[in-house]
Amino acid sequence: MKLLRHKTTQGIRAGAQKSGVFMQIKPLFVLLCLGLAFYVYSNWQEWLEKLDSRPISAFALVGSPTFTTDADVRDTLLKMGDLKGFFGQDIDLVREQIQTMPWVKSAVVRKIWPDRLSIWVAEHYPVAVWNETDYLSREGVVFTLPSEKVKEQNLPRLAGPDYQSAVVLDAWNKIYQDLKSKGLVLKAVAIDARGSWQVVLDNDVKLKLGRGDWKEKLDRFATIYPQIEVPENKKLSYVDLRYGVGAAVGMVDAD
Repeated sequence: MKLLRHKTTQGIRAGAQKSGVFMQIKPLFVLLCLGLAFYVYSNWQEWLEKLDSRPISAFALVGSPTFTTDADVRDTLLKMGDLKGFFGQDIDLVREQIQTMPWVKSAVVRKIWPDRLSIWVAEHYPVAVWNETDYLSREGVVFTLPSEKVKEQNLPRLAGPDYQSAVVLDAWNKIYQDLKSKGLVLKAVAIDARGSWQVVLDNDVKLKLGRGDWKEKLDRFATIYPQIEVPENKKLSYVDLRYGVGAAVGMVDAD
């Protein structure tokens, strides 16, 4: 029994020594793996580029974009300089470049062997002119678009600080329906930095609504509008509804 115990004790000691050696080697092994991973991460792009035989030199604009043309994509890609090959080119950089076109909402770019790109774009669609220079999307996003690309010329005219764009678009939809129910046609809606509203009818008469709720003021306008007498050689320019009751009107010379 004593001999058996002695052998068992020696086995335990030997196992402990091996475990101790392993515990010493383990950190070195982990550091070696981390160093190898870092080396691969740092050089993988260079290795991929060595596999390329020629740079990407063509693209296909897929889908049916309304405003984006092949020429737009070509001019945008040329700003990147020479593209790399199939393995070496970072398509995220290409996607980011395509999305610099101000009317492009998002883009998907894929590489096609051996030297082509497939490009799909989602675009902002204009539903209104914004501040006379830009456009507004269905989501209330302000963006720029060359006027020659826009076929619809009778878009609503909206105006205000850019951060109010979605608010103004929502107001347009509500005021348009309200006036339509009264037999009137809306042409433009604007809000200034102080939150004061003004709308324009299709006959260019301005309605000054001021701040706050506009519905009661439009109801009042619909009541007094047929009663406004316009002198000969004059035309109605504006109706100021910023008062608690009634309204003030302004006339200009008729053309």
